[in-house]
Amino acid sequence: MSASPGSEPPEAREAGAAATSALRASESRYRRLFEAAQDGILLVNAATGQIDDANPYVMSLLGYSLDAMRGKKLWEIGAVVDIAHSQAMFERLRHESFIRYSDLPLKTRDGALLSVEFVSNAYDCDGVRVIQCNIRDITAQRAAEAQARTMALVMAQIPLSLAVCRLDGTVEQVNAALLQATGFQTDELVGHHVHQQHAFAGDEPALAAIDAALTAGQVWRGTLRSLRMDGSEFPQSVMAAPICGPDGVVSHQVWITEDITARLRDAAELAQHRHALTALVDSRTSQLVVALAAAQAANIAKSAFLANMSHEIRTPLGAITGLTYLIRRTQVTPQQENWLGKLNAASAHLLALINAVLELSSIEAGKLAMACLPVDPAAITDTVAVILSEQALAKRLVIEVDTQPLPPRLLGDAARLQQALLNYAGNAVKFTVAGRVILRTLCIDESVDSALIRFEVQDTGPGIDAATLARLFVAFEQGDNSATRRHGGTGLGLVIVRQLAHLMGGNAGASSISGVGSIFWLTARLQKERRTPRAIVGPAELSEATLLRDHAHQRVLVVDDDPLNREVALALLEPLFATVDWAADGEAAVRLATGKAYGLIVMDLQMPGVGGLAATRQIRALPGGERAAIVAFTANAFSEDRAACLDAGMDGFLAKPVGADNFFETLLGALLRHS
Repeated sequence: MSASPGSEPPEAREAGAAATSALRASESRYRRLFEAAQDGILLVNAATGQIDDANPYVMSLLGYSLDAMRGKKLWEIGAVVDIAHSQAMFERLRHESFIRYSDLPLKTRDGALLSVEFVSNAYDCDGVRVIQCNIRDITAQRAAEAQARTMALVMAQIPLSLAVCRLDGTVEQVNAALLQATGFQTDELVGHHVHQQHAFAGDEPALAAIDAALTAGQVWRGTLRSLRMDGSEFPQSVMAAPICGPDGVVSHQVWITEDITARLRDAAELAQHRHALTALVDSRTSQLVVALAAAQAANIAKSAFLANMSHEIRTPLGAITGLTYLIRRTQVTPQQENWLGKLNAASAHLLALINAVLELSSIEAGKLAMACLPVDPAAITDTVAVILSEQALAKRLVIEVDTQPLPPRLLGDAARLQQALLNYAGNAVKFTVAGRVILRTLCIDESVDSALIRFEVQDTGPGIDAATLARLFVAFEQGDNSATRRHGGTGLGLVIVRQLAHLMGGNAGASSISGVGSIFWLTARLQKERRTPRAIVGPAELSEATLLRDHAHQRVLVVDDDPLNREVALALLEPLFATVDWAADGEAAVRLATGKAYGLIVMDLQMPGVGGLAATRQIRALPGGERAAIVAFTANAFSEDRAACLDAGMDGFLAKPVGADNFFETLLGALLRHS
């Protein structure tokens, strides 16, 4: 007969209740531990592979809720990166009671990749095989380890010496570069004070300054004299800096040093080289100063030589020109007229050579100024064609003028433009055997204020090869430099043309085809006249006739120390004026002007004793001396001579030799301006 439940002894019921209470308490403690664990815990059914339970840590780690994971297989929630690997791993978990993975990659719900330490235990619970998976996140640890390895590589491979120390200066870590630089071994530095690697008595103040800066949390930079392990001294560049921990508190200090022996040696050598270079530059500068002074002296000597040569050549040439003019006005035979014409042409050629040399010298010295007066490019072209027409006709050449539309009212230096174009055209006529010469004028650029005018001279001559063409615009060069050349010349004409073009804001050049012909061109930037042009008056009467008609009553004084030039001037003036006196020097001229009132004085400049400029000033200072028109008639032909004459109070300037027409025209102009 069995006992009923209610008939159990009280002791048994109490024991059963106590056991149940203990079991519930144990389960409660386990649950609390399960949920509070700092490692992730997953409980997986070994038969089905489904997750039965998970603690909060693993849910937070992987980003899944318990409901999202419960009933899912481990690889279904995507926790393990590789599904195939997850299934193979699960098979191991089912059959092995303990498995450990040191670095298992897991992927969270949002796709982040973690590195975890994975440990599994398989056991039976109430007849069910359970796999407990413990997961610990070691991602940060692995990152720190990787960073430490990187820092170790930096320490090992950086060429600078590094020492990491504690706050008190005790060395914790050194790199290979420091050991190599100092000769110490690792154990001789680690654990010792950092000052040991700078053990030189003379640098104690610097070491104290470093300690003070580090204590204040500051960086110290400077240079130390250090000793190696073997006692040898060497200089080091040092940077010592405090290192703060994550909390911002200084925890360590780092010393970065570099042996600068080679750098200082190189700097010393560089300074020595710089000093030597400076001395060399000073020496070369002194030499250049001496050379410059010599060049300036040579230039002054050249200018003086040219001035003297010009004066000495022009003086007799003036007499030749004047006497030729006077002789041709007398009764001469046709043969004598022919000879006098040739003499006059030879004088003109000689004068052109002198002018070319002087003009080039003035351009090189920057003393040639361009006029800015009304100019008509078309008229210049026509004039050049007329000048060369007789020469071209003698060679049966045709001169054509091609003037394209040009802007009106232009300003420039008509004389220089005509000089340049005449040089081009004269060469074209000289070198062309048959055919034609075309003078072309056109505008190639125009603005509100100016126009760029191009002058061209095209011929049907033999042409010029490229090598010869390249040196045509070089001083004293000619197309044919041989001793047997057919045509003479100095080789200065084209050089002067290019220089004049540059002074007028343009350029000059040439192109040619052998056997076909050549084109020589120049451009000039001409300004536009703003105001309304003045009315053009009719042609004036001949200057000589005007002087005879209106100024014959004037008393004239000729001042010149050269008898021939004085004789020529007197011969030109005596037929026109009632009274013509003469003086051989400036002193005599002043004496004559003191006693007589002269209306016109023709004054030479370079004379013994009192020169023309001084005489002019003295005459101007005399009572009534301001009423005389004074014209310089001199062999000094430089532009500065002209300026000096005007400054001295003269009214005109004539450079010997001079043609009779220009002579009379200048005298008339001076009289008209002065009156």
